[in-house]
Amino acid sequence: MRILGIDTSTRAASIAVMEDDKLICEFVVSDTRTHSQKLMDMIESMLKISDIDINTMEAIAVCVGPGSFTGIRIGVATAKAIAHVNSIPVIAVNSLESLANNASLSLKTVVPVLDAQKNQVYSAKYGFRKDGKCEVIDEIGIISVEDLIAEIENSSEEYLILGEALMKYADRFENLENAEVLGGSRNISNASSVCEVAAEKFSNEVDVYNCYEVKPMYLKKSQAEIQYEEKHMGEHI
Repeated sequence: MRILGIDTSTRAASIAVMEDDKLICEFVVSDTRTHSQKLMDMIESMLKISDIDINTMEAIAVCVGPGSFTGIRIGVATAKAIAHVNSIPVIAVNSLESLANNASLSLKTVVPVLDAQKNQVYSAKYGFRKDGKCEVIDEIGIISVEDLIAEIENSSEEYLILGEALMKYADRFENLENAEVLGGSRNISNASSVCEVAAEKFSNEVDVYNCYEVKPMYLKKSQAEIQYEEKHMGEHI
């Protein structure tokens, strides 16, 4: 099965094509341009260099969040447009399960973390069996950094923590005796991981949508929405 993966949930835009278990190509660009300025150019360039016709795609895998509100909207809208034109399904992958897939060889409890601002993180807990299958231990949610540290500290389990929130909070997690903190590129969600998770979901008929049904995953209101509500609430006081 040939899958085009799209991940624009963070500052870096990542796209990939995977066929069955083989990664064909992957592009990652992290610069000052917005995702709307570069995403379609990236897809066109990657497919041209790899000599792949977009009409040969059998599904689109897209990271639906949480993460950058604008980035997620652009990625999902692009996935929906390509799926509509080619009459193929869209497989929704959340950014935390994609991140967790970067540590699929670990037998520890995997805890991906993304910055949710105000001393909070988006987080979940996953476990990988020896056959590589992923199991959800705790569903995705928003938690304060202090509460997450306390949960881990008071547990007898061994943990592996990864994700972009470590750029901000690594020093606070590194003191945990029962947790390993990852560094480097494995802290970045990427489209090849999105494709891998999506392929497993498709085989199990989980989170597979048509182009009209798939939606972004927003766990909280954007800062713009909060400011808008505060402004108009003040007008009525």
